Amino acid sequence: MNNPASARNDRLPLFIIVLLLLASCLLGGCTESTPAVFWPQGEAAREINTLWWILFGMGTAVYLLVMAFVLFALFRRRQADLPGDPQKNGVNGRRLIWFGGVIIPAIILAVTYGFTLDTMRDLRLPSADNRLVIKVTGYQWWWEVVYPGENAITANEIYLPVGEEVLFELTSADVIHSFWVPELHGKMDLIPGITNTWKLQADEPGEYWGLCAEFCGMQHAKMLFLVVAVPPEEFDAWLEAQRQPAVAPTAAPTQAGLDIFLAEGCAECHAIRGTAAAGDLGPDLTHLASRLTLGAGSVSNNRGNLAGWIADPHGIKPGSLMPTSGLSGQALQSLVAYMESLE
Repeated sequence: MNNPASARNDRLPLFIIVLLLLASCLLGGCTESTPAVFWPQGEAAREINTLWWILFGMGTAVYLLVMAFVLFALFRRRQADLPGDPQKNGVNGRRLIWFGGVIIPAIILAVTYGFTLDTMRDLRLPSADNRLVIKVTGYQWWWEVVYPGENAITANEIYLPVGEEVLFELTSADVIHSFWVPELHGKMDLIPGITNTWKLQADEPGEYWGLCAEFCGMQHAKMLFLVVAVPPEEFDAWLEAQRQPAVAPTAAPTQAGLDIFLAEGCAECHAIRGTAAAGDLGPDLTHLASRLTLGAGSVSNNRGNLAGWIADPHGIKPGSLMPTSGLSGQALQSLVAYMESLE
């Protein structure tokens, strides 16, 4: 007689697996900043995606074949009950071992190795001649982005011209980080004292989220950045704007904000080109208002979030090196007004 409780217990593991799969699918689209790993938008990402599906297909086939043999072994009759010559059965068993345990795995590994080498060949770095080069330095927990020779520096946002391969020089100022834009390429480590070379190419205009893929401390999860791919002419206009120094204050509130910025010690950590602020511990703020996010992708760049970040950065990103300001309400409003003028 079947036991209903036992039957329910047998179905419980299957129910849990299905529930976990559904939850992972739902949670995968919970935030705007979740990169679409299986939606490649660049040549390198397509090569990696193709290789992944090939390996996934081969792995699935091997898994199903092994499970078929396991089920066959579980339900077949015992060897003693099998008719026929025992010596012949032993020969068949040895053939199965040679083919299933040596020859077929060797073929699978050779095919896998071949596809992997072909992908690695396609991902080789191009020559640096006549190509845009961008230097990215990882910090706890933000990204400095420099366009060498262009007098342009920003943070946590990387602008690229659509359809062009861009070379990256990647390094770290403190611990090991990992540079990853899933829709455009794979991962590359940023190591203190070492410069690794990488490349990105975006085929379509858009915003592509990148992240640190190497655990680097307390705020590793909030170390994001945006790659913004724009048409070449729009990129040239953006780069020309980034070369310019900060606009001088033209109104009393913004002038008061600059005075507060210099008097309260902000200039010891941050630089604003065109002013006396020349700090290098934190991001360059020359064109802060043109950026889309604050705190390395922690929040959107708007007036409320900017005021909250200045007043209490630890409320948004605990453990960040920026101290709370302790400014009065009026002083905070003046400083925010100045920051918003830095287009």
